[in-house]
Amino acid sequence: MSEMTASVLPAISGIDAALWDGCGAGGNPFTTHRFLAALEASGSVGDGTGWHPSHLVARIGGKVAGVAPCYLKTHSQGEYIFDHAWAQAYERAGGDYYPKLQCAVPFTPVTGPRLISDSPQVQQALLQAMAHLARESGLSGAHVTFCTEAEAGLGEAAGFLPRATEQFHWLNRGYASFDEFLAELSSRKRKAIRKERERAQAFGGTIRSLTGDQIQPAHWDAFWHFYQDTGSRKWGRPYLTRGFFDLLHDTMRDDCLLVLAERDGRPIAGALNLLGPDAVYGRYWGCIEDHPFLHFELCYHRAIDWAIAHQLPRVEAGAQGEHKLARGYLPTQTHSLHWVRDQGFHDAIADYLVRERQAVSHEMAVLTELGPFRRG
Repeated sequence: MSEMTASVLPAISGIDAALWDGCGAGGNPFTTHRFLAALEASGSVGDGTGWHPSHLVARIGGKVAGVAPCYLKTHSQGEYIFDHAWAQAYERAGGDYYPKLQCAVPFTPVTGPRLISDSPQVQQALLQAMAHLARESGLSGAHVTFCTEAEAGLGEAAGFLPRATEQFHWLNRGYASFDEFLAELSSRKRKAIRKERERAQAFGGTIRSLTGDQIQPAHWDAFWHFYQDTGSRKWGRPYLTRGFFDLLHDTMRDDCLLVLAERDGRPIAGALNLLGPDAVYGRYWGCIEDHPFLHFELCYHRAIDWAIAHQLPRVEAGAQGEHKLARGYLPTQTHSLHWVRDQGFHDAIADYLVRERQAVSHEMAVLTELGPFRRG
C-alpha cells in the first residue's frame, strides 16, 4: 500500500464536494459536504462560535481515501454528549480542558459516520490522526460523538474510551398505515394517541408536510421565527444563523421535510426534519401559538406518517425525551469515543464510563419493558 498521510483543513471549502462525499458517508445528510459547508458559509460555525473547523483528510498516494468532520472547541455547547462535569473536574485539578478536538456534526445529535471511509485501515488512521493532533497541539483530548457502533468498536481497539448513551427512535416494522402501527400498542396507549391526534388537529387550521420545491422561501421566514423562539428558551441563543436556512433551501431542500401548522393562511408552528435513505431525522420545532398536543403531532406523529408512506425504516426524533416512549418510540443506544491526554484523568473517566454504561443498559431494559407495545 502507498504511504498514508493525514492533513487538517481549516475550511471544508478546501476540498471538492465530490471527493468528500465520495468517501462513503452512506447518504447521511448531515455528513454531506453541502450540509457542513452551509454551517460554515452561514457563520453558524467558525469565528466567534467556539466551533473552529479542523477537518481531517486521509490520503493514500495523494488520493483522498477518508475524511472526518472535526472542530477545535472552546466550550461544550451544541454537542448533546455532555462532558461539562469532566471539564469542571479537569479545571479544578489545574488543567485546561479547552480547547479540545471534537469529531462531530455541530448541533446535531444524530448517529452517522464520523470516520468516513470504506476502509477500516483508513478509519483507524483517522483515529490515530485525531489523537496525534490533540497530543501535539497540547489539547486535553479528542472526542468522536454520535459515531456508528462499528466505529465505536474501532475506536475502543485504538485506545479511545467508549461511551454509551440513549435516544428514542421509532422503528418501522413494515406498517401499511398509522392505524396498523397503533394496533401493536397496548389499548391504553392506542386510545391516548388517537385522542391526542384528534385534539392536536382541532387547533383550527391545517397541517402540511412539505419537501423539495414545495418549500418556498416564505416558509423559512416563518420557521426562523419558530426556531428563534425555541432556541432562545433552550440554549440562550439559537445556534444556527438565518443564512443557514437560506443555504439549506438552496442546496438541500430535497433533503428537508418541513411540517407546518397554518391557521387563516399563516404558519403558527413548524417542525423541520431531514431525510436520509433509511430514516426521518427530527431536528427543530417551534411555534408562535400554543395549542394542546400540536408539538407531538408535528414532531412525532407526522414523522411516523411520512416514514410509513415512504417505507423508511425508522424515525430519529433527536436527543432525550422519555415522553417519546408513550408515542411508540423505543430506547436506542448511541455511541461516542473519547481520547484523553492526561493518564490520571483518562483512568478516572474510564472508571466513570464503566458505571455509566451499566446504568444506561439497565435503564434501557426497564424502559423497553415499560414501553407502549402489547405483551405476548
